[in-house]
Amino acid sequence: MKSVGLVELAKIAGVSVSTASRALSNHPRVARGTRERIVALAQEHGFRLNQTASALRKQRTGAIGVVVPMGHEVDQALSDPFFMGLLGGLADALAKRSYDLFLSRVVPQGPRWLDDIIASGRVDGIILIGQSDQFDAIERVAESYERMVVWGAARLESHQVTVGTDNVTGGELAARHLIKRGCKRLAFLGTTEVPEFADRYRGFQAAVRDFGEVAETVVPIHLAVENAYREIGAYLAANPAPDGVFAASDVIAMSAIRAFADRGLRVPADVAVVGYDDILLAGYTSPALTTVRQDVVYGADLLVELLLARIAGQKVGSVAMLPELIVRDSA
Repeated sequence: MKSVGLVELAKIAGVSVSTASRALSNHPRVARGTRERIVALAQEHGFRLNQTASALRKQRTGAIGVVVPMGHEVDQALSDPFFMGLLGGLADALAKRSYDLFLSRVVPQGPRWLDDIIASGRVDGIILIGQSDQFDAIERVAESYERMVVWGAARLESHQVTVGTDNVTGGELAARHLIKRGCKRLAFLGTTEVPEFADRYRGFQAAVRDFGEVAETVVPIHLAVENAYREIGAYLAANPAPDGVFAASDVIAMSAIRAFADRGLRVPADVAVVGYDDILLAGYTSPALTTVRQDVVYGADLLVELLLARIAGQKVGSVAMLPELIVRDSA
């Protein structure tokens, strides 16, 4: 008989994953009758009780959960070049420290999606890649669960330990570069629902305010490549083209370059384009992409170091890396 996992067992029992996990570890918050029923179902369906109980006692599985929440971008794939760069760095950093990587792409369903991942007992700690539109759900968990670090934006008084770039400064770098090139009609391409993108826009907007003759607009664009390309095309069909663009990510910037070319607009002669991330492909686009670099390899190592320090009971703080403007041909 094929054995079931914890998620399947919870479905069979008609309870949450966290309740099933607590029942199997004899947690006092689970009623005796419920515990006995779940244990009986686990035995009936071949759930490996001893292994789970042992892992819970030792509180070490040898694995770190890398979780990518897709609350605002349900169509975005993990094959996105930014994700691949960061995940590669995390895999290397964890392997050097003898940990396995347990990857999970999550479209959040309900407010307790993160609690259920933690309660499964399958990992020793969590690295979250991005806050998506789930900042409040993450913050609630971070108040009591210390074995977690987040790639994302830092907020004052937040319980989240984060690693990322200073996104406000990055947005300022991009806007000032476009303005120095003589651009007067600027557009920010990206959704400001995401904390990192919101900070990039905040820096962009602050720089624009310093120059009274420069106008700016926000064009909400999603991250999935084809969606971004269509949305930019739709905007251009209904509005005059900007002469300078700051895209919230390199993928959006590349989609914009393609959309401009399809409409006979030259980059950078007609529209200057600046991206954000400096993914591996950024230097190989045509024209090569000017972008704001965030060092994801260093960032991945920091995420792992901070998480392992938290697992060891040490107090650590958030880290905001300095961004760097990489000037190429697109602006």
